[in-house]
Amino acid sequence: MGDVDDAWRAGVKYPVLRGSTGLNVDLSNRMIWTVMLVISLAWGTSPVAVRIALREGFGPLTIAAGSSIISGAAVFALMAAVSKRIRIRRIELRIGLVLSVLSVLVPFYARNMALDNASAGFVALISALIPLVTAVMAHFALAAERLKLSVIAGLLLGLGGVAVLLLGGDSGIAEGGAPPVAGMFGMLSVLGVSAAAVYAKRYAGQYSVLAVTGVQLAVGGVALTLLALAAEELPAGPSTTGVLGLFYAGSVGTFVPLALYYMLIRYVTVTYSTIIGYIIPFVAVFTGVAVLDEQLQPGIVIGGLLVLLGVVVTDLVRIRDSRRQSTRQAAERDAAEHRAGPPTGRGTG
Repeated sequence: MGDVDDAWRAGVKYPVLRGSTGLNVDLSNRMIWTVMLVISLAWGTSPVAVRIALREGFGPLTIAAGSSIISGAAVFALMAAVSKRIRIRRIELRIGLVLSVLSVLVPFYARNMALDNASAGFVALISALIPLVTAVMAHFALAAERLKLSVIAGLLLGLGGVAVLLLGGDSGIAEGGAPPVAGMFGMLSVLGVSAAAVYAKRYAGQYSVLAVTGVQLAVGGVALTLLALAAEELPAGPSTTGVLGLFYAGSVGTFVPLALYYMLIRYVTVTYSTIIGYIIPFVAVFTGVAVLDEQLQPGIVIGGLLVLLGVVVTDLVRIRDSRRQSTRQAAERDAAEHRAGPPTGRGTG
């Protein structure tokens, strides 16, 4: 996978395997960065939209179910618009069913419960651990993703930051916050998303992105809807603001980043694609402060800095090692060509 990362930074395009994603596009270096930025903005503003819906009386399960249904409908509409030939095969069903639990049921509900007890910035900072947790999981599940000491050190720093967030007593909201509860559910969401990323990468190129995304959202949405009907009640006369927050969370905050993300990881390693996780906290923190008047309290600042320090330091070390490997491989190729000597010109006629 190191060769893929090096070529990505050099701007090399990778052709799509026709029929593997349902989106027949080539991604250049610039396009990959653009896709990553869009995903980061969408996921970064999503917790703010969820907080708005929660504030307007919608329950965590109801928001999770609504988001899944809205985004699932958008996926199937896109499938119909892109190509009528896209079919949901057995592999899409299998992968989609697994991801409906790992990427929808668990993280949707867990994130909303966390957001019911802390600010969007608080929860997003815990979510910043996704790259490190993903790297650890990928080490055990994917042969090409090796775990290094820098990742372990970064993970320890990040977990130290989470401990500060949990024990500092600062939730980022004026009243009703519960940092330990938010932290517990936030980490559960991180585990689900990380496991989903590794599982999806393991079968990258073998399935239609749209079909798998549609299956996971549809199945996850049905399960969440049944849970919501059993455990929660809809607010009497829901406000326009709450409905708009729910719709944003399901469309821009869920459908757009999910579809783009599972397309993106076909071109880069799992660890590299999760650079997105570095940008999301900043978007969530500043959007939460601007839109919801959330607070940047000392515990959130200190804990967040430790989390981001662990993530950023790990990535810098990884990029340095990747460049060294690329330089060494180039030198070995040059040496091999030198030993082979100039072409003899045989067979040129």
